[in-house]
Amino acid sequence: MNLGSLLRPWTEVLLEQIPGLELFDAHTHVGQNDPDGMKQTPDELVAALRAAGARGAFTFPFHEPVGYREANDAVLDAAAASEGVLVPFCRVNPHDDAVREACRCLDAGARGIKLHPRAEQFTLDHPAVRSVVALADERSLPVLIHAGRGIPALGLHAVELAEEFGEARLILAHAGICDLSWIWRVAQDHPNLLFDTAWWMPADMLALFSLIPPGQILFASDAPYGTTAISPAFQLRSALKAGLSADQIGSIAGGQSLRIAAGQPLRPVGPAIGERERAPHILLDRVSELLLVAAIMGFRGGDPREMLALARLACDVPGEVDDAPVFEAIRWLLDAFDACAAEAPDDRRSRTFLILAATVARTPEVPLPALPALEEALAVA
Repeated sequence: MNLGSLLRPWTEVLLEQIPGLELFDAHTHVGQNDPDGMKQTPDELVAALRAAGARGAFTFPFHEPVGYREANDAVLDAAAASEGVLVPFCRVNPHDDAVREACRCLDAGARGIKLHPRAEQFTLDHPAVRSVVALADERSLPVLIHAGRGIPALGLHAVELAEEFGEARLILAHAGICDLSWIWRVAQDHPNLLFDTAWWMPADMLALFSLIPPGQILFASDAPYGTTAISPAFQLRSALKAGLSADQIGSIAGGQSLRIAAGQPLRPVGPAIGERERAPHILLDRVSELLLVAAIMGFRGGDPREMLALARLACDVPGEVDDAPVFEAIRWLLDAFDACAAEAPDDRRSRTFLILAATVARTPEVPLPALPALEEALAVA
C-alpha cells in the first residue's frame, strides 16, 4: 500500500498555504548495516526525494559498527551519480581518527560532517569533536549532531563550540529535544547553532517553531525513519499553528539548507515568534494524548489497540461541538492506520497516521484537506 498517496492531501493542503515553497531535506541516511535493521539505498532515497518534489537532501551513512571509510565512499559515489540531488556528508567516530577521515572525505567532495553521540558513545567535550568542529569552521561547513533521545544533555558543549567556532554550522538534530527546555534562551545569540525538525511529538514541534529563531530551523525527515513527502504533513502544521510567516516557513522548508549546501552565508528571517496564548480545547487535547500514548506503545513493540479504541471513543463528540470536522478527520486517519496496519503489520511507517492525527488534534486552526471516502483512497493506494 502506498502510504504517500493516502497522506498526500495532508501535505498538499499545507503547501497551498505557502506558495512557491521548496523542500530540501536536511537529515537522510543510506546504508545496509545499521544494527537497528533499517536500510535504504541511494536509489530509494533519490526516488523518494523526487516523488516529494524536493530539491535535494543532506545524506550520510547509517551506523556502521565496523567503521565509516567504505560507507563514506559509498555516499560520495551516490552523490556524484545523483545529478546534484544528494549533498554528501561524511560520518566520523571521535574514537577512530575522526579528523583524518573527515579531511579525506572533505577533500573528496563531502560538504558536511555527521556525528552521533549515541551510536559512537561520546560527549561533545571529546577532544576529537573540538578538532572536527574546528575543521568545519575553517571551511565554513555544517556539522550535524544527533541531539535526540538516548543521550545525556549536550547543549552546553554545543553552545560553547558554536561560540568558539563561528563559521561552523552546528545542526542539532531531532529538534535538539535533549536541551530544548533551555537552549532556546541562548539560540538567538548563536546564529550558527541550528536545529533540524526530524522529530514528531506535537508539543516539541510547537516549542521548536515558537522559541527558536526560524532562520535557525531546517526541515528534516530522518529518512527512512520518516519520509520527505510525509513529514511536512505534520511538521508544517505545527509551523503554521505557531504563527510563522510564509517567508519563514520557506526558509525552514528548504531555503536555509540550500544556502548551506551552496556555501552561502546564513540568512536570518526574524526573531523567534514566542509563545502564543492558546485557548484550551479539552476534547481535542484528550484525543491527542491518547494517540501519543498509542504511538509510543507501538514504537516500543507493545499493543496500542486499547489506547486507539479510547481515542476513537474520544472522537465520538456531538455534531454541533466546535471543530467537529477535526474529529472527523482524525477518525479518517485512524481508519487509514487500521487498514495499513492490517495489510502490513510490520511496516512501522503506518504509525505516521497516528503522529499526524495527534498533531491535527493540537492544530485545529490549520486547514484540513478535502478527504475522499477511505474506500476510494485505499483503492488508489
